[in-house]
Amino acid sequence: SASGGKKEILGMQYANAETPTVDINGESYKVELVMADNGSSTDKAPTAASQLVSEGVALVLGSYGSGVSIAAADTFAEAQIPAIGVSCTNASVTDGHDWYFRICFLDPFQGTVLANFAAENFQAKTAYSLAKLGDDYSVGLCNYFNEAFEALGGTVIYETFPEGNSDFTSYLTTAANNGADVFFAPVSTEAAALIINQAAGQGWDKPILAGDTWDSNVITAAATGTDVQVYVTTFFHEGDTSEKGSAFVTGFKEWLNANPNMLTNNGGNDMVAAVSAMGYDAYFTALEAIKNAGSTDPADVMAALWDTTYEGVCGNIVFDDVNGDAIRDVAFVKQVNNETGDWDFIAIQGIN
Repeated sequence: SASGGKKEILGMQYANAETPTVDINGESYKVELVMADNGSSTDKAPTAASQLVSEGVALVLGSYGSGVSIAAADTFAEAQIPAIGVSCTNASVTDGHDWYFRICFLDPFQGTVLANFAAENFQAKTAYSLAKLGDDYSVGLCNYFNEAFEALGGTVIYETFPEGNSDFTSYLTTAANNGADVFFAPVSTEAAALIINQAAGQGWDKPILAGDTWDSNVITAAATGTDVQVYVTTFFHEGDTSEKGSAFVTGFKEWLNANPNMLTNNGGNDMVAAVSAMGYDAYFTALEAIKNAGSTDPADVMAALWDTTYEGVCGNIVFDDVNGDAIRDVAFVKQVNNETGDWDFIAIQGIN
């Protein structure tokens, strides 16, 4: 998950470069970003979390990836340091984890949106659903998609693949043999690129659907020049014409292009991933919480978070009073343009 994690942090780094201070009770303080790398591993996540605790952080942003966020939650709770999930959409990130908040939509919503989209836009009756065995995000999102699709009267063929798998041809063959109208695979970008390449090689001609992890230039690069139709749900669209959204996109691109290392971390071009916009919003939400707390003491920040709001580039952020999840009821749907390698905006989708 390195590609997505780097892009999410880029949004925070840009926000910090844009606004490197925070005012607390009339005094201005420098904001320092302290980073820890969990290696996309649930085994390493508690160690990375402990590193942040030892650094004396006021609060945590992240992590990219639901499984590693869940694995780190107890460490933050024991240290009584609040965390704000940015794009970790699995419901278990905040459920039962009192010190974890979140600014993104959740997978019960995202899975239902994708199921409705498949049924309404492609008249899909049979869906093939693929997850990585043991991965909280892909297994969880597939379960929600499967449940919603079956509730609409559809049939689901569901399979999982093991860690380290790189050959997806048999899964594509199973989908084809069962007459699947759509192929749903909300997996990592690494696996996604392989699926797209192998689908192109097999002449797969049905839509491939995925969640927010596929909103990446890794995916557009894999699909460009092929006939593979890729659709994703996500948090933000680079073509946002709102004053705040367009200002973010313009500024972020200029910042990337002025920093070769940052451009490399973004995958080598200046395409704006939704997780970068979300990272940007998470940073400013954190500043609002610190200002509201009038303190950098984690307990004070935690208490202030419940009533903290922020009008971000990805929408208004307001936390519910149950789990600390942001109240969100729409998702962007985008499709890869196979000729230009860009994302084409399709719809803003909710649930009736």
